[in-house]
Amino acid sequence: MENLSSAVETLVHGSNTLFILIGAVMVLAMHAGFAFLEVGTVRLKNQVNALSKIITDFAVSTLAYFFVGYWIAYGVTFLQPAATLTADHGYALVKFFFLLTFAAAIPAIISGGIAERARFGPQLCATLLIVAFVYPLFEGIVWNGNFGVQDWLTRQFGAPFHDFAGSIVVHAMGGWLAFGAVMMLGARDGRYRDGRLVAFAPSNIPFLALGSWILIVGWFGFNVMSAQTVAGISGLVAVNSLMAMVGGTAAAWLVGRNDPGFLHNGPLAGLVAVCAGSDLMHPIGALATGAVAGALFVWAFTATQTRWKIDDVLGVWPLHGLCGVWGGISCGLFGQTALGGLGGVSPASQLIGSALGIAVATIGGFAVYGLLKRTVGIRLSQEAEYYGADLSIHKIGAVSHD
Repeated sequence: MENLSSAVETLVHGSNTLFILIGAVMVLAMHAGFAFLEVGTVRLKNQVNALSKIITDFAVSTLAYFFVGYWIAYGVTFLQPAATLTADHGYALVKFFFLLTFAAAIPAIISGGIAERARFGPQLCATLLIVAFVYPLFEGIVWNGNFGVQDWLTRQFGAPFHDFAGSIVVHAMGGWLAFGAVMMLGARDGRYRDGRLVAFAPSNIPFLALGSWILIVGWFGFNVMSAQTVAGISGLVAVNSLMAMVGGTAAAWLVGRNDPGFLHNGPLAGLVAVCAGSDLMHPIGALATGAVAGALFVWAFTATQTRWKIDDVLGVWPLHGLCGVWGGISCGLFGQTALGGLGGVSPASQLIGSALGIAVATIGGFAVYGLLKRTVGIRLSQEAEYYGADLSIHKIGAVSHD
C-alpha cells in the first residue's frame, strides 16, 4: 500500500507539473502573437523595433519577476538549493514559469500602445519597474490574498473578488498602465493636423491577422491552464473561451463594417473579457460577454483616436483596459446562478476589485513613465521618429531590396 500511495502521489505531481508546463509554453507562444499583431499594425519603418521590444521585454520581465516580483506577490524565493526546488517534480518552478508569462504580457500590451515613438532603453527600465513592483502588488492582493483585501470583501459582500484568468489582474492592469504611458508620450508626429486625424495605415494585414490567430490559440492555455492542476481542469472554461471569442468576432464584424483591423481584434476583446468568469459563466453568458466586448472595442478605439485624440497605436487601452474592466463586471453578472452561472460571486466585490485594479495601474503607469520622462526621457527625437525606430535604434530595416 505504501508503494501504491507513493506511485499515485508521483503520478499526481508529475501530471500537474506537465499540465502547467504545457500552459506556460502556450502562453509563451502568445508573445509571438503580441509581436506580429504589432508588426502588422505599425508602419514598415517600425517593424524591427516591434519585434525587438517584445523579446527583450520578456527577458527583462523574467529577471524582474524571478528575483523580485514573484516574491512580492507570493512570498516565494528561488534562492535555495536545487534539491529543494525539485520537490514535487519541480512544480513550484513551473508554476513560476506559467505566472511569469502572465506578468510578461503586461509590457507586451504596453508596447502596442506606445509604438513608433518610444525610446528603447527607457521602455526596458519601465518594464523592470512594472514587473518587479507594480504588477505583483495587485497580483498578490487578488491571487494570494495579500493585505486582507479579499477577506474584507468576503465579509462585507459574501464573496471575494473573482478573476479566474486575469481580465483585471493581467489585461486591465496592462491596458491602464499603457494609458499612462501613452498620455506621457503624446501622439505620434503628424498624427493630428489642424485638429483632424491623419490615417496611418497598417503595414501588413497578413502579419496582423497572424498575430491575432497566435493569440487566439494560445489563449486556451491562458484560460484553461489557469486551473493550475489536472484536478481543477474544466471543459466549461474552454467552451466559454470559444463562445466569447466568437461573440467578439461577430460583434466587431458587424459594428466595424468589415474592417480587418477590427475583425481581428474583436476575438481578442472577447477573450480578454471572458478571462475573469470563464470558470463560472454559462456558455451563452460568455457569448454575450464577448459580443459586448467586441462592440465596445470598436466604439472605444474609434472614440479614442478621433474624438479624444489619444494616439494609442494598437488600441490597447480599449482592448485590454476597457474590455478587461467589462470582464470583471460581467463575471459578477453572468456568474450568478439566476443567469445560468455557478454562483459564488458578488457584483459588489467585482466592482470594487475592478476599480482597485484601475487605480493601481493608472497611478503606477503615470508614476513610472512620469519619473522616466523627467529623468532620462522616454520619446524619440522628431528626426529619429521621422526615419523610424528601426533605423534610428536598431540600424536596420525590416526588409532589404538588394
